[in-house]
Amino acid sequence: MKRKIQGKYVTISTVGEVAKAFVPAPLPPRPPIDWTPELSGKFDQALLALGRLDSISTLLPDTSLFLYMYVRKEAVLSSMIEGTQSSLSDLLLFELDQEPGVPLDDVREVSNYVAALNHGLQLLAGGLPLSLRLFREVHGVLLAKGRGSTKTPGQFRHSQNWIGGTRPGNAAFVPPPADKVLDCMSSLELFLHDKPEPTPVLLKAALAHVQFETIHPFLDGNGRLGRLLITLLLCEQKVLNEPMLYLSLHFKTHRQYYYELLNNVRLAGDWERWLDFFAEAVIETATQAVETAQQLIDLSNQDRDKISGLGRAAASALSVHRAMMEHPIATSGSLADKTGITPATVNKALGHLERLGIVRELTAQKRNRIFSYSGYVEIMSRGTEPPEM
Repeated sequence: MKRKIQGKYVTISTVGEVAKAFVPAPLPPRPPIDWTPELSGKFDQALLALGRLDSISTLLPDTSLFLYMYVRKEAVLSSMIEGTQSSLSDLLLFELDQEPGVPLDDVREVSNYVAALNHGLQLLAGGLPLSLRLFREVHGVLLAKGRGSTKTPGQFRHSQNWIGGTRPGNAAFVPPPADKVLDCMSSLELFLHDKPEPTPVLLKAALAHVQFETIHPFLDGNGRLGRLLITLLLCEQKVLNEPMLYLSLHFKTHRQYYYELLNNVRLAGDWERWLDFFAEAVIETATQAVETAQQLIDLSNQDRDKISGLGRAAASALSVHRAMMEHPIATSGSLADKTGITPATVNKALGHLERLGIVRELTAQKRNRIFSYSGYVEIMSRGTEPPEM
């Protein structure tokens, strides 16, 4: 389907030059989406995959054990798209107050993402709808510490930003001028609340993500918050009971194509190609999440079987094993606090788990030793490897 440009260009004056900024038209797209049988089928498959993902909580003995790591994996991936080099292990070490192997700002940025997602979910649980207020509050947490803390956390921008290049005149894309941001975001908020018309939730998430990235309402953190928007919307609308869908790995893997599709929506109104890509991302990501959960269940069951053969030492070793499922990088001291077992017994249990090949020590110290549930970390770290230089 041939559409016009999805908005209009306005002239902006910057230091020493004039440039063009793009102001998107309000959603939904006009004319409406061309639902070919192929595109409809893709969205049906995506909804089925989401249903399977949502039902996984019945498979997991404790969903929170899976979610703790899965949320952190997403934080690492989403921040990696923005150029950070923090690994999942770096984040877990940072949360233990240990020294990670990357610049502190990188890992702090990832930690902020975890806090921002949790804050958004708490606001939704407290009855605040997905709204401008929620975006600002989540953004305030996202940029609370580290690199972005000077970029007006929690406030829509009052100056021009741009993507790529060194100034608006040579940028790859220039979002709306600052004085248009509130109007654009207010229109997006109305769309999220089914005005002027109801929109199916998965389609709403796909369209809203593009619109948010096009408006780029904050000075920093727009990419991360735009990806969080997808998960928060699916949770608010009860498509997912837990925040278990994260598209960052798919977006990271196909980064150039992702940016190309966003641009084609703006310039040519090619929403259909974007929606096909988005549905594919949901199908692939939800399927991977189900497989990962099953691998973790299998690993946990195999390791529990090994531990059960320890005889009298099995009970304390099982308690330490469970604690390490929740925090797969831990110190012997933190495990003693978590389990309520004496430090001496925890150390004996860790010795047994090391001999069984379940955990390994990351340090060679006699005190404050750090242990990793290496099989668990390895499964969760797939896809988060830093790009090769």
